[in-house]
Amino acid sequence: MLRISRDLVIDEDDIEIGFVRASGPGGQNVNKLSTAAQLRFDTRKLTIPEDATIRLARIAGQRMTKDGVIVIHAQRFRTQERNRQDAIDRLVEILTEAMIRPTPRRATKPTFGSKQRRLDGKKRRSDVKAGRGGRFDD
Repeated sequence: MLRISRDLVIDEDDIEIGFVRASGPGGQNVNKLSTAAQLRFDTRKLTIPEDATIRLARIAGQRMTKDGVIVIHAQRFRTQERNRQDAIDRLVEILTEAMIRPTPRRATKPTFGSKQRRLDGKKRRSDVKAGRGGRFDD
């Protein structure tokens, strides 16, 4: 069992991990071994609030299929075990971020002091600019 947050726990049996050949540099090792981990997790098995589901879809982006399956391809490391753990960590990170409800913004008004400071700065700048256009008498 993986604990994502206080309210969310997922069963490790729901996570499918397969290994495929990695792309990129690595010489003979890349051609011989299947070290890249491909993680698949069906989000329909989760019981999370509707707003968290929407955030999860937005955060996962292209990693989520139309069926609600998150697919993570991990090939940073040379061993299957490290790539497997990297894929799981990335899944946990996505789910954790989706469970955090953003704090709503509260509209505020500028204070009287901040208005005064702004106007004083504008007046000072205006005086500086007004003093530049001098007339020269010959």
